[in-house]
Amino acid sequence: MNFKLELIFRDRVGIVADISAVIAAYGLSIVSMEVARREDRAHVYVEAENGQRVSGREEIFEILGRIPDLIDIRFIDTLPQEERENRFRVVLDNISDGVISIGREGGITTINRMALVALDCHDAQVVGQSIKTLNLPDYRILECLEGKTFNNVKKNLITATGRYQYFATGRPIRDSSGRIIGAVEIVKDMQEIKKLARSISEPSQISFSDIIGQNPAITAAISFAEKIAATDSIISIRGGSGTGKELFARAIHTASGQRGPFVPINCAALPEPLLESELFGYVAGAFTGGRKEGKPGLFEIARDGTVFLDEIAEMALSSQAKILRLIQDKCVRRIGGSKERPINTRILTATNRNLEQLVEEKLFRQDLYYRINVLPIHIPPLAERTGDISILVEHFLFQLATKLGKEVQSMSEEALNKLCGHRWPGNVRELKNVVERAAILCDGETIEADCVLFSHEIGQSMEGSVNRPQPPPTINQSLKTALGAYEKNIISAALKKSRSIRQAAKSLGLSHTALLNKMKKHTIEMETK
Repeated sequence: MNFKLELIFRDRVGIVADISAVIAAYGLSIVSMEVARREDRAHVYVEAENGQRVSGREEIFEILGRIPDLIDIRFIDTLPQEERENRFRVVLDNISDGVISIGREGGITTINRMALVALDCHDAQVVGQSIKTLNLPDYRILECLEGKTFNNVKKNLITATGRYQYFATGRPIRDSSGRIIGAVEIVKDMQEIKKLARSISEPSQISFSDIIGQNPAITAAISFAEKIAATDSIISIRGGSGTGKELFARAIHTASGQRGPFVPINCAALPEPLLESELFGYVAGAFTGGRKEGKPGLFEIARDGTVFLDEIAEMALSSQAKILRLIQDKCVRRIGGSKERPINTRILTATNRNLEQLVEEKLFRQDLYYRINVLPIHIPPLAERTGDISILVEHFLFQLATKLGKEVQSMSEEALNKLCGHRWPGNVRELKNVVERAAILCDGETIEADCVLFSHEIGQSMEGSVNRPQPPPTINQSLKTALGAYEKNIISAALKKSRSIRQAAKSLGLSHTALLNKMKKHTIEMETK
């Protein structure tokens, strides 16, 4: 019978020798021993096999209790070394790369779950065996025992389960003195690398974490969207212009696991004849000006993916009838053709209009309304969640700083109060534009209220310079320089029109102090009249 003990001693020389002598004298065999010093105590962890001369735990306590300076003794279930090995195994088995290590003689010492799956074998079958027993494309890892290395070598592995392509990197393992005691090979799945590259390079990979907000209404909308993302039902996203309807649609597409593309269509931007040819496609010779070979529609292109019909309320009634038929029959017929083509496409719709009112006014088909309104998501306007403005501002400033490669700016309390007092008819899109404009206009680290300009304030600022000829922009001029020159022209025109600096500041929507600072920045003086 094996047993495991923790012995605590007053630290001194010769403890291990005393324990070994006592255990050996009573016919016990030491399996492993580990010593850890903590302050003036020595914690000794022992695993031993019980000999025939020891009858039970009481006798073990009596035997070991004779060792000098012993403070405490207790039985334990797991040794510290076992805990470390278990933690190491959990970490190793949960990384996405395959790992194989060998000892000095080429025997396998470690192999993690990913490598086992790729090799189609079990841990018990390989650990302890020679690396050459594995069906590897080559055994370059053995060269690492001589101090050699290799980086990202492309390899192909053929197993009973199929072909596995990967990149391999090998390194020698050295002890504290630099002596080579083994080697390790790291395996990276080529398909996983390709997926990672696509996720970085494709901006359409939007997730629900990209939707910023802590307001209960927006978090409830996110939770509901996450819950229904994996269903096949049509989802209707309702919300004002600029609330983030397409952002929700893209996040739903990503969470749904659809393998095909996300295809957005603005129904309001395309005239009816062009809309139908874009949605359903056309056959060769269907109409003059079309491609000779015909063209597939977007529903066909979005096979195994998602079609996002934005502003669906703007679609003509005749087109609505065709969309209804497509939803019911799960097939599409190209313009000028007779063949029905099956489609496997998820449909998401969005609108900023009141569909119920449009149905009453006979401007939207009632049968289509019931088809697309199965799972509606209502996105609240920004005016109803002003508490989110500060975190949205922080998010937009971080994005802009990353894009421009500059330090992240912050908003002053006065500037935030100005933002929170606005009605936001353009919702989050308008907020993003205002924040970016303020960040570009501000030269400092903190954006003040005078740099926060809404659309109507920009219009007022331009009134004094409508008839003033503006110099053409320099081709190689930076955006910041161009905006600075534009701001200087506006201020100069306002000062010429006004009787005083205070009156000019009022017409520009600035404080008197803010205008004085900008005049100093651009070296502008008030002309006497």
